[in-house]
Amino acid sequence: MIIEKRKIAITRSNVWQALFFIAAVALTIIFIPRERQFRYYFDEGKPWRYGLLTAPFDFAVYKSDEVVKHEKDSVLKNFMPYFSVDNNIAKREAENFREESRSEAMPKYFSNAIITSLFKTYSSGIIDADNYEKLRREGIRHIRLLENGIAREYETDNLLTPKKAYEKVLSEIYNDNARKLLYEKNLNLYLVPNIRYDSLTSEKACKQLLERVSLTSGMIQSGERIIDRGVIVTPNIYKILKSYEKAAFKREGNIGRSGSVLTGQAFIVVILYSLFYIFMALFRRRIFHNTRKLGFLMMMITGVTLASYVMTQRWLLGIYIVPLAVLPIIVVTFMDARIALYCSIIAILLCAFSSPFPTEYILLQMVVCMTAIDSLKELVKRSQMLNSVLLIFIAYSATYIGYTLLSEGSWSKLNSDMFLYLTINCFMLLFTYLFVFVVEKIFGFTSNVMLVELSDINSPLLRELSEKCPGTFQHATQVANLGAEAANRIGAKALLVRTGALYHDIGKIANPIFFTENQHTFNPHTNLSCENSAKIIINHVEDGIDLAKRHNLPESIKGFIASHHGKSKAKYFYMSFKKEHPGEDIDETAFTYQGPKPYTKEEGILMLADVIEAKSRSMTDYSHDAISKMVNETVDEIVADGQLNNTSLSFRDVSEIREVFIERLKSIYHPRISYPESQNTLS
Repeated sequence: MIIEKRKIAITRSNVWQALFFIAAVALTIIFIPRERQFRYYFDEGKPWRYGLLTAPFDFAVYKSDEVVKHEKDSVLKNFMPYFSVDNNIAKREAENFREESRSEAMPKYFSNAIITSLFKTYSSGIIDADNYEKLRREGIRHIRLLENGIAREYETDNLLTPKKAYEKVLSEIYNDNARKLLYEKNLNLYLVPNIRYDSLTSEKACKQLLERVSLTSGMIQSGERIIDRGVIVTPNIYKILKSYEKAAFKREGNIGRSGSVLTGQAFIVVILYSLFYIFMALFRRRIFHNTRKLGFLMMMITGVTLASYVMTQRWLLGIYIVPLAVLPIIVVTFMDARIALYCSIIAILLCAFSSPFPTEYILLQMVVCMTAIDSLKELVKRSQMLNSVLLIFIAYSATYIGYTLLSEGSWSKLNSDMFLYLTINCFMLLFTYLFVFVVEKIFGFTSNVMLVELSDINSPLLRELSEKCPGTFQHATQVANLGAEAANRIGAKALLVRTGALYHDIGKIANPIFFTENQHTFNPHTNLSCENSAKIIINHVEDGIDLAKRHNLPESIKGFIASHHGKSKAKYFYMSFKKEHPGEDIDETAFTYQGPKPYTKEEGILMLADVIEAKSRSMTDYSHDAISKMVNETVDEIVADGQLNNTSLSFRDVSEIREVFIERLKSIYHPRISYPESQNTLS
């Protein structure tokens, strides 16, 4: 049954591992910059930071966008839009007027005069009011009129709107009676635009005119010197460099290479994430199979990488604003330095895709990440974060200055903008302390800051333990001291062991009097059977877990509570039962702790410290030999029983733990001199 459960757990973790890998690779490839970076970064007015640059091929020097726009605007100022003339409109409207005049018996001389005036007005050209106002607003003095396929230049001042055409016709009628008659005829109906804007011809002509504007202003021959190291990038040189950049991209062929570039990027991304998975599977197997922890690590690496890609798209040097050092700080806070360094290397290499200066970026970030890891081995105080950020800024600045002097050979080549970006970067790192708190709540991890808070003996649970179980509290304190010193000796997490030791026996709060260290004269076990006594003793583990859940203790502390007895037996009652029932079959499960066995180094240290501290209290001889014998026999017994099989404690670790316990117990129980009794002398 247990084997089946483990298989199911491993299968589920494998599914999550695959999902994390696919998601990370997919997101990285989606957001990775598609535009290839030009190999040189330059700014107008700044010195050229690279070596001598000569043209590797012939290319045209392109005019700046401003110059091209100015030349096009100049050309468009003299552009004459095309309008078409429809002569049939004048004939049609004149005929309409003649027909109406006949039906109303208008005098023929009068009708002919009006028709003549209409033809004369139409010959000037009638255009709709909107187009007329547009021509006047844009200052167009001439247009081209298309008539029977022939274009002729025409002044816009001669054009008439329907209103002006009406006024012109009236102005040519001198007889008042005739004028009155025209008012009644509503002459506006016969004055409609006969000149219309020809958009198709105008746009075609405009396009041909703009195409005549040259986009280039010269040629650079292959082998021609462009710029040398330290030379200031003048406007003319800047124009040549931008032309070279455009020609280089065009020469390489963006369309032809896009597929191969994407394939190459995908290969590199998959390789880097695979290397991280291999490292975790070989050297951090437990974290690799822990869905929550592995997901957190992949989220951190991918998050920092995507942030770098986004910032680079906005600003060329925006990648230096991204606080990549937050990755090693957070990982080393919750896990260990080796994982933090490996995660940092993977993230740096992924981010380098978007950096304008990959070598410089990789060097800076590697130095900074190592500085962050070295300065924050154990984060327990806010002042440590401030000191670390200060060291990171110094590392950034010193490395950047050193690299610039090495590659450029001059102090003048330092970019002041870089120091601004690095300052913003380090300022954002100050919020990492808050981020640690957020990660604790979301992922249920335990930081050293939380452990310091939990180990405060004035916390409600520890205060209750000291009040209700004073003997147990003293035992927990001694176990904490023993375990922390042993953890320090072998490089384990001493603060975690200390905090776990303080809470490992909190379950005894439920029945304090049933445990020897809290008894004075009365022993309640004298009235109980061995099975019942063993049940009460064993249940303090379950009671402790229930208390831990009620007080929202982190999972790491619950692990110490659950595993500090492993799957050992309540030996006193087990042996007593065997003596009372010789020859009978014994149900050993009634006398065995449910476990689990210790899983980490820290949990294994606590188990050893717990048993040895308890045994040391029952000793009568505290000589070096007696203490050494007790420690060695106890450790050997626990190891032989397989209680430490799931931990990563090595033989060397166990050997050093023995030495620590022996030295510590000798210092605790060292012999003291007896003070002479005071004597009262009578004078």
